[in-house]
Amino acid sequence: MHTVLITGANGFIGSYLIRLLVSDYRVIATGKGPCRLDINHPHFRYKSMDFTRQNEVAEVMASVQPDIIVHSGALSKPDECEQDKEQAYNTNVSATGYLLAEAARWESFFVFLSTDFVFSGEEGMYSEDDPLAPVNYYGQTKVEAEAMVKEYSFDWSIVRTVLVYGHSQGGRDNILTMVANNLEEGKHLKIFDDQVRTPTYVEDLAQGLKTIIDKRATGIYHISGEDVRTPYQMAIEVAEYLNLDKSLIEKVTEQTFQQPARRPLKTGFNLSKAKRELFYIPTPFAEGLKKTFQ
Repeated sequence: MHTVLITGANGFIGSYLIRLLVSDYRVIATGKGPCRLDINHPHFRYKSMDFTRQNEVAEVMASVQPDIIVHSGALSKPDECEQDKEQAYNTNVSATGYLLAEAARWESFFVFLSTDFVFSGEEGMYSEDDPLAPVNYYGQTKVEAEAMVKEYSFDWSIVRTVLVYGHSQGGRDNILTMVANNLEEGKHLKIFDDQVRTPTYVEDLAQGLKTIIDKRATGIYHISGEDVRTPYQMAIEVAEYLNLDKSLIEKVTEQTFQQPARRPLKTGFNLSKAKRELFYIPTPFAEGLKKTFQ
């Protein structure tokens, strides 16, 4: 049985991926600090590992000797990355280098989770080989980390995704649950209507990652939803589905609501490659929305 080591395992995506993998793989979940996962399975183990500390990475990797590494951990809030570029670089770029260096010792298959924010947002519906041109520092760190992964001497895969949503496990919020929680408390929300995305249902992303691991599929893959939405449209659909007061949601644009980090205006993915090579089938947004609140 192959061993998979996952970084960022306490996070939203990690928790879903582990549940999918434990029946077929030995899973070593890693995260900063204690385990926050409610998983009890003979193939599951948790190890505390701060991947920004090279010595911790070396120690854990030597003890585990993983066949496969899924690097899903990152500093992924664009505004935080813009305001603390040193921390963003250490977390998203330097740490990826530490993991790759140790992975090479065991010739591990390295799967790297990336983002639509590597693109400029001028075109939208991006394919895997479209030119990279990030508009913020978070995107820039992911471009630099991707470049390191592409230089790795053994098998690698880069999986880019877009605005992941779904049922929150262990209090890990995403755009849909955040909107629902705020509306239930009667809070007023300002949400962008000038940014176009193809939001990704979390179980689709986890399944896509598992297929890549099972097939040892190498290269770059775009895995997201297919339905095009602005964050504002998503929020309105949440309000309508849950019978909450949608008049609390105010439509804003990048001009009306300044943030430290610019956002790409139009992203979203062309999924042809994932459909062809991974037999990937995205969940329609309306169905994903229902599953999120079931």
